[in-house]
Amino acid sequence: MQLDSSNVVIFIILAFSLGIVLILGRNSIPDRLRRGMALIATLMICFAFFLIVYFLYNMGA
Repeated sequence: MQLDSSNVVIFIILAFSLGIVLILGRNSIPDRLRRGMALIATLMICFAFFLIVYFLYNMGA
């Protein structure tokens, strides 16, 4: 199964953008939302790193 690289690039950009927005706006986000959003952003960023490594590993194949 081939992944569409444009969708992956968009996901990676959005995951890192969400992390940056949460870091810069941490004072304006309510406490109840902050923990859940931070968990979701962390999972998305970890998956984005996995996708980056996966595409770099398969680049030579």
